[in-house]
Amino acid sequence: MSDHERAAAVSRETGETTIDLTLAIDGDGDSEISTGIGFYDHMLTSFAKHGLFDLTVDCDGDLEIDDHHTVEDVAICLGEAFDEALGDKRGIRRYADRRVPLDEAVASVVVDVAGRPYYEFSGEFSQESVGEFTSVMADHFALSLAHNAGLTLHAAVETGDNAHHEVEALFKALARALDDATRLDGRRSDTPSTKGEL
Repeated sequence: MSDHERAAAVSRETGETTIDLTLAIDGDGDSEISTGIGFYDHMLTSFAKHGLFDLTVDCDGDLEIDDHHTVEDVAICLGEAFDEALGDKRGIRRYADRRVPLDEAVASVVVDVAGRPYYEFSGEFSQESVGEFTSVMADHFALSLAHNAGLTLHAAVETGDNAHHEVEALFKALARALDDATRLDGRRSDTPSTKGEL
């Protein structure tokens, strides 16, 4: 079993964004989020709440251009934080599969915390944007998270006609699946792989 606090702090500074992020995997769902994009703040707050992750994000990005760099770079930092906080992944459940509805929308996520980045997405978003958030950036968020956390991740928006609901269902499915997959299994003391490492 893990004998350290599963938490990490990540900072990133480029010509496009300046980010400070902290993550505690075994949290209470508390968050303090400031990205400059209201809907993205809402999605990250929801992600923390439904995954029971404690999360702080402070991002100053080039929003005068668009939302791309802010959404992508926060996802990169979040992925790096998961990877660091999980360490050798000893004792985790590793796999999870979640489907989440939000009114007419349904999203699904299947994840393997494998240390091998792979990502597939299917579906589409019914409107181009939600507030200042470009809908397809939800797909790019999941891609960037998977690549930087070392996840094999298959995500889908199965149905819906409201982009707010479709994106939110996807973020909630990500949260629930990651909570399940990173949870410690009391029956396991080793890393869940026949190779001995992930």
